[in-house]
Amino acid sequence: MKLEMICTGEEVLAGQIVDTNAAWFANLMMENGIEVQRRVTVGDRLEDLVSVFQERSLHADVILVNGGLGPTSDDMSAEAMAKAKGESLVENAEWAERLHDWFTRHGREMPKSNIKQAWLPESAVMVDNPVGTACGFRVKLNRAWLFFTPGVPFEFKQMVEEQFLPFVKQTFDAGSQVALRKLLTLGRGESSLADELEAMVLPEGITLGYRSFMPYIEIKVFARGNQAIKALDTVTDEIAARLGNVVVAENRTSLEEEIHTRLHNSGMSLSVAESCTGGLITSQLVGFPGSSSYLHQGLVTYSNESKVRVLGVSPQTLDDYGAVSIQTVEEMARGARAILDSDYALATSGIAGPDGGTEEKPVGTVAIALATKGGVYSQMVKLPRRSRDMVRKVSAAVAYDMLRRELNGEAVIVDYSSITRYPK
Repeated sequence: MKLEMICTGEEVLAGQIVDTNAAWFANLMMENGIEVQRRVTVGDRLEDLVSVFQERSLHADVILVNGGLGPTSDDMSAEAMAKAKGESLVENAEWAERLHDWFTRHGREMPKSNIKQAWLPESAVMVDNPVGTACGFRVKLNRAWLFFTPGVPFEFKQMVEEQFLPFVKQTFDAGSQVALRKLLTLGRGESSLADELEAMVLPEGITLGYRSFMPYIEIKVFARGNQAIKALDTVTDEIAARLGNVVVAENRTSLEEEIHTRLHNSGMSLSVAESCTGGLITSQLVGFPGSSSYLHQGLVTYSNESKVRVLGVSPQTLDDYGAVSIQTVEEMARGARAILDSDYALATSGIAGPDGGTEEKPVGTVAIALATKGGVYSQMVKLPRRSRDMVRKVSAAVAYDMLRRELNGEAVIVDYSSITRYPK
């Protein structure tokens, strides 16, 4: 089965909005063993839409069309599909009634323009949208089924999961032919990883892909065909063994997701004291529902006075070693952990830039500490030639990795080839 996607809308084509629907869709399909083989983005122009529907329907088996089902004049997907097929638009009585009922339930008078959403190509099969007014539909053109979905993300996702995916699996017996494993790496460049893994002899049907979204590089291990799928676990384990400390999670999008998953409802607790990261660690964890089950507090102790009065850092320590030092960050971590007797505490203090560095401690110098009930681990890293934002992101990732390694019973402090640590 050859699956493609057509994304519509001037705002998508012009880059005014980021097309998160396409990324979500491709990832969901891959998780179900189905590859999206091509994606086309087209603006709100009738002839362009007609042309792309006709052209791609000659090559694909299924095309997911996203957007253009609204009530306004620039929503042209249904009209374009009817023209591509050489047939008329007709009012779908069932959806027209649903529209009137929807507005009545919400205590609103239906604008005249909304009835447009009930007009579908004559041969269309209606696809239910239980959470919105945009009616989905599917039409057969040439060799392809074109499946039309609304652009509103929560409507789109529900329709894909409840309507599109079952249709594809039932119609084409899709799935089970493609599998994917993902390894999240930290502290090594993409080309270096590729050079390392190029020497591997991969079984037929297994290929590698790389995705850089700093501070991480994701290694994707694709298996196509039943024999390759059977070998997938063995190959993935061999890759992880080759790369060693570089691999920080599997089938996770970030280290904060890994930490959240490990701590959620675990009975363990965490406190965070941040200076240069400015609440980034805490904010990333709070982004996950259920983080209150383990996150005691996140303290942004940016000034020296705050470090002293809130965390109990010694003024003498600050005078002798400075705010960006192993000694200070260790006291920050101890102080944060002690407030509520948390199981763990993370602390950061550094110079994110672009100013504030010295010859001894240049911009990109960051001290990071992990306090446990048994002691404190700390390290100082250098992140030169990185933006302020990237210094903060890398620092947060290293802090998470220290905690992850502690949870695994591994060495907490390790070397990363692209991150300088000193003194060793």
